[in-house]
Amino acid sequence: MAAFDSFQAFELDVLKEVGNIGAGNAATALSKLLDKPVDMAVPKVSLLPFEEVAERVGGAEQIVLAVFLRVEGEAPGNMFFIIEEPAARRMLNQLVSLNHQESEGYSEMELSALCEIGNILAGSYLSSLADFTKLPMAPSVPSIALDMAGAILSYGLMQYGEMGDSAMLIETTFIEDRQALEGHFFLIPDPDSFTKIFKALGVDLG
Repeated sequence: MAAFDSFQAFELDVLKEVGNIGAGNAATALSKLLDKPVDMAVPKVSLLPFEEVAERVGGAEQIVLAVFLRVEGEAPGNMFFIIEEPAARRMLNQLVSLNHQESEGYSEMELSALCEIGNILAGSYLSSLADFTKLPMAPSVPSIALDMAGAILSYGLMQYGEMGDSAMLIETTFIEDRQALEGHFFLIPDPDSFTKIFKALGVDLG
């Protein structure tokens, strides 16, 4: 844990820059997709233990929408774009102009729109991280789920075995008509991948 703490103090600025560039790329891509201006606030970037991931989105039993994908390449891992239901509804109503009612379930079109937003964010942040580290990394085809946060994270563990014990959190905020729409973006590198990423960023965890 000492190495983890020293990394936080030593190179968090680099991760913030990864987040900033990724957010800028995502805003541009979303603006083109939606054919309307989309701004993104400077994201908050932090590192946290894996067991705190569910807490950050309201607890293990909180119902959330999550876009989940696998990171493939030199530093494999898992990515989750997690949004709480009220934010997902607002995102559909404001960002994508789909008039989602609270009492309704989600249509295939709505889930597809949220999945595409998560996919664009994943690709933008991942390409930014790949540029900084010079490690080839690419996202798999994403899937989307509506479930308790704990169940979604458990599903990721079942699919891909042991996840790393640390996560990079990028708190993403879209600004649309002066209203903020927030989502939580988690990159959870496989155990060996964290060392590769840190080493590529010039941090020796040895």
